[in-house]
Amino acid sequence: MNSTRAVLAFALSALACSAAAQVARVEIYAFSSATLSDQQFLSGERDGTPVVLAGELRLPRGGTDRLPAVILLHGSGGVSGGVDAWARFLNELGVSTFTLDAFTGRGLSSVSADQAKLGRLNMIADAYRALELLSRHPRIDRERIAVMGFSRGGQAALYASLKRFQRMHLEQKSGFAAFLVFYPDCHTVYLEGDDVVERPIRILHGAADDYNPPAPCRSYVERLKKAGRDVQMTEYADAHHVFDSPAIKVPTKSPQSQTVRGCRMEEAEGGRIINSATKQTFTYEDPCVERGPTLGYNEAAAREAQKAVREFVLAVLKPK
Repeated sequence: MNSTRAVLAFALSALACSAAAQVARVEIYAFSSATLSDQQFLSGERDGTPVVLAGELRLPRGGTDRLPAVILLHGSGGVSGGVDAWARFLNELGVSTFTLDAFTGRGLSSVSADQAKLGRLNMIADAYRALELLSRHPRIDRERIAVMGFSRGGQAALYASLKRFQRMHLEQKSGFAAFLVFYPDCHTVYLEGDDVVERPIRILHGAADDYNPPAPCRSYVERLKKAGRDVQMTEYADAHHVFDSPAIKVPTKSPQSQTVRGCRMEEAEGGRIINSATKQTFTYEDPCVERGPTLGYNEAAAREAQKAVREFVLAVLKPK
């Protein structure tokens, strides 16, 4: 699908949802980004292959005052009903939302079965481009823009906080006001990875997640706390991956989905991601890559996560 058709498809989908969302205004944006390999991203390259992506901005009320906003980053399956539900939840709190579609403009619908189709760090660059776009919007307060991501998008939201990545890939000085991160992959250790911006980071994870197990995130959070950063991680008992999405009523195996739960990776010189066990360049052909993780909704965990997000958003973004 070419870029024009991708934006049109996103626009039609967004307009279909807008009535149910009951927001004051929905705006569809096409914006430029680039497709980068992880090595290109980590080496500071910014050109890559040009791409036009789309995003849906929802403004919860009319007027001329400036509003806080949250950029939403989807997971490996693309923009889902679960992401849309969080957009509506935030809109009801008086927060604007920008749902970023990182796949359609690239001709992708899902990368769950083949994660190599798109570099995992690419969505960080996409999120920075979206941040720059919203920072110029007359209804958005550029100092109150947060990012919220899920799974692959959660990984992007988490590591978008790295000062090094912002120096290399963010064109403006002001970054995100906060980072809301759902069940991310924390299996890779990046150079200068503990040097994050002085903004609050909140990670919400399922204790029973076997797609992106929480243990590596737990270790990362401890390192960040020792560095004096404002970071907290909450683990919900008996909660699997995508525990917040009621579309998957009971825990279900996803037989073709790739998971790196058995891998440990690290960044080496030259922007290479290597397998920590073999010291060779990591690929999704490595024996540690598995398939068949579990996905499933957990009502109690979802309810607690909503409560945590509400309290955090009201305290940090201060919607009026």
